[in-house]
Amino acid sequence: MKVKPLFDKIVVESVESEEKTKSGFILPSASQEKQQMAKVVAVGPGGIIDGKEIVMQVKVGDIVLYSKYSGSEFKVDGKELTIIRQSDVLAIVE
Repeated sequence: MKVKPLFDKIVVESVESEEKTKSGFILPSASQEKQQMAKVVAVGPGGIIDGKEIVMQVKVGDIVLYSKYSGSEFKVDGKELTIIRQSDVLAIVE
């Protein structure tokens, strides 16, 4: 199944995080915070939203940092995906 975001939305997939602390302790998944770094898997077309022209700044394959409590999480074909607005992206990691 393919997810095609609308307007200024982007679909991201979390980048795997370390499950071990620097001191070597293994963290159970329940105690880990929501990951804020993700890979962009789909990008909406942008356009005029609320009377403003929105040009998409991210592209498929970019690794981005986004706001902690932004977006909606979905499970599609066994993958955990999050749909967020482009304005929730804080930075592109290079």
